[in-house]
Amino acid sequence: MPTDRKSRLRQFLVVLCLISFTCSLWLGVQTSPTIQSQEKSTWFLRIGEVAKAQSNVAERLVQQGLERHQTGDTRGAIESWQKALTIYQKNNNSAHEAIVRENLVRAYQQIGQPEQAINRWNELTAYYRQVGNWQFLGRSLSEQSQAYNSLGQPLKAIALLCNPDKYNNCRDGSALEIARATSDRMGEVAALGSLGDAKRLTGDYELAIKYLENSLEIVKKLKTPALRVSVLNSLGNAYISSAQLKYRRADSATQIGDNPEANKLRNDGKQLDAKALGYLRESSEIARSQKDISGEMRSLVRIIPLYYRHNLTTDATNSLQHATKLLEQLPDSRARVYTTIDLVHLLEPVANQRTSFRTRCLAPNILPKATSLLNQAITVAQRLQDFRAESFALGELGHIYECRQEYPQALEMTGRARSAAEQNLKSQDSLYLWEWQIGRILKAQGKTDGAISAYERAINTLETIRRDILTANRDIQFDFRDTIEPIYHDLVALRLSSEQPVQTANKSLLSKDSKENFRSILKTIDLLKLAELQNFFGNDCVLSLIPQQSIDNTGNSTTAFLNTIILEDKTAVILSLPSGQKKLSWIPVQRQDLINRINEFRRGLERFRDNTYDTSPAEEVYDWLIRPFIEDFKQTGIKTIVFVQDGILRSIAMTALYDRQLKQFLIQQYAIATVPSINLTDTKPLSRKELRVLALGLSQTATVDGTTFAGLKNVIREITEILQKIPGKKLLDDEFTNLRLQEELSQKVYPILHIATHGKFGAEPQDTFIVTGKNQKLTFNELDRQIKSVSRNTQPLELLSLTACETAVGDERATLGLAGVAIQAGAKSALATLWAIDDVTTVQIATDFYSKLSSDRNTTKAQALQAAQIGLIEGKTADGQKYTHPYYWSPFLLIGNWL
Repeated sequence: MPTDRKSRLRQFLVVLCLISFTCSLWLGVQTSPTIQSQEKSTWFLRIGEVAKAQSNVAERLVQQGLERHQTGDTRGAIESWQKALTIYQKNNNSAHEAIVRENLVRAYQQIGQPEQAINRWNELTAYYRQVGNWQFLGRSLSEQSQAYNSLGQPLKAIALLCNPDKYNNCRDGSALEIARATSDRMGEVAALGSLGDAKRLTGDYELAIKYLENSLEIVKKLKTPALRVSVLNSLGNAYISSAQLKYRRADSATQIGDNPEANKLRNDGKQLDAKALGYLRESSEIARSQKDISGEMRSLVRIIPLYYRHNLTTDATNSLQHATKLLEQLPDSRARVYTTIDLVHLLEPVANQRTSFRTRCLAPNILPKATSLLNQAITVAQRLQDFRAESFALGELGHIYECRQEYPQALEMTGRARSAAEQNLKSQDSLYLWEWQIGRILKAQGKTDGAISAYERAINTLETIRRDILTANRDIQFDFRDTIEPIYHDLVALRLSSEQPVQTANKSLLSKDSKENFRSILKTIDLLKLAELQNFFGNDCVLSLIPQQSIDNTGNSTTAFLNTIILEDKTAVILSLPSGQKKLSWIPVQRQDLINRINEFRRGLERFRDNTYDTSPAEEVYDWLIRPFIEDFKQTGIKTIVFVQDGILRSIAMTALYDRQLKQFLIQQYAIATVPSINLTDTKPLSRKELRVLALGLSQTATVDGTTFAGLKNVIREITEILQKIPGKKLLDDEFTNLRLQEELSQKVYPILHIATHGKFGAEPQDTFIVTGKNQKLTFNELDRQIKSVSRNTQPLELLSLTACETAVGDERATLGLAGVAIQAGAKSALATLWAIDDVTTVQIATDFYSKLSSDRNTTKAQALQAAQIGLIEGKTADGQKYTHPYYWSPFLLIGNWL
């Protein structure tokens, strides 16, 4: 090829790259619509005029690929470009090879093959490094990060874009720093935009908004409409996510009765929504002026739920009508299929923004319109041979028939959706949805066995992708109760329907089928606990399962387990005895009523100032959970009860349940412990060899995040007396810092970590923290990283003690942090408090607990805590004061290993 022709081709292809780049910045791949409120972004290939017809075969193939792509034939475009790539490779034309690879990589992303795209980006970045093209290297890293975002791996995206140090500064070699070093303003916009989206996916909305606003400032100077549409859209999404977080916190404040705080949080949410609406409207208007139909559609799909949320019905209706018209102008693509599904979900207002569209039915008068739209989406997906998109469209149509109670058609469509998902190995996140849907349909038809099989398939599929789907996006995580949890609970309810409760059951041993049924029930519950904790802690949680462990094999013949499962209309209580025998009892109370009565029980425990205690709520809960099994406990010699609690039941002190006949608290009869999941609990007994404690405490007043925490005057005495029982080291007040803790843990192994300071178990992981010296805080995620950064091959962290911490009463989500504290901190056990109490009694409990633990090798941790609590009940205190009210001793909770 003559030199001038080579030059012209290179010039055209480079221009093609740049034009594409302005349109495809961090717009990523089509994300799956498995969770409501996920925006569906799109991208545009490098578009532009290619040199006039040339004789070179490779050039004609490049031209052919462009033409095919412009008509919506992406797979055909890939075929042409792949042939061109082969020719360039044979001719060692690496420059043109790299550019064709970029076209291919975006095409792979468009047809839903992000893994293939990432592999191609790796090849491209290696090439750009080799030839020293730093500008294109930075841009390639930015686009590669978009593929990671689409796979739900924002941390990998952040590493490429910024690779931040501990001060959150971006390192050299990252996409953002390369763009700045080469004065590539467009590349800087791309990196900042992608980084903002990645930070939003991890739940760091404040930093996401900062990056995106910086990106917007640069875009305003570049005067590139397509880029501005993208930045504004991303900013709108970030503000929506931030607003939703405020609303969730408002719901939590309402649950615990803090109405002023709830109102403040809702007002904050409305202000954030207003900002989101402003950005999205501007994005939509610019896209419309540029005839950018895809960009306008992305904005409209996000605007309509905002209108609904704030009762702007007319605006929502007008936007929906306009979006429906625009839909007809979109070319056949995966984007069109997913956008259609989004519009179906938006055909009517959602009364509860957290109601899942997976189980919500549209009004009957809307169903015909929904059916028509979904049939169009199915046709487009089939024309594209996009099995994944086809699966979602078919599944949604199956749900429409399910709502109509036209079950044969519902099963047919859902079965087709399932088959389409099976055609694509990467469609596991849609496959479990259709297996769940089949289960619901069969259940509605009264076909229990078939429904159970379908639910089990759904859970088995879900377990293979549990970590990915539950940690991919913080927005997804908060929809857990509506989108994931019902599958487990529905299966448990179906299996329990065949079992008799103890009140009516035959007293003979369980049949083989019944034993297997209970084993399956408990396994399902355990899997749900795993999923809940993974969902709560997100990417920061690495769960370590104890292999092949079951309740029947925990090595303690005097321990019984009580599992609770809260359903909508009642709660199941399952007793597991050392012999393997299982017993079932029901609490015939509606879920919300149960929550209200449990909260009243806890509030009664905290009302100690009048020095009286109404035992009625404690008696009621005792009758629910314990009384049905009293004879079983006696006959089998049970000494310890381990609770595996569900929902709101995690937030109450089982020790304070009251037997009106014996006039005793439960702790006076049995040692008590709780575990989040038996398969997350190491049941090896406490190793008393070389026990040492690292004791940390804060006695001074501290202010963290605007909240003032009063000084704990008895902390110094608490730590001093503990160190008299077990040898170790202390870090007090200003010495108690994150850095000093890390240094001490790196220098010596401490089997016990005792922390005496204020702490909070919040509804979000970032709100779960302890207060340290110098007005600082340490989140449990950070504590987990510190502990796990130290090798513990010789001796594990046996016990993490947290005194003066508290859990928000009535907040079911906050109790997940409490339930998982031992696991998240890498400890076998945790000793924590449900609420902050008088530190005089804390000293008494802690001292007696460690004294018993160190002096009697036959005493378990649960029994040592029991002895300390009974000591207060019976008035055995150092200062001669009475602390018999449950407020003083019942909040202490042993979590995890009880031996």
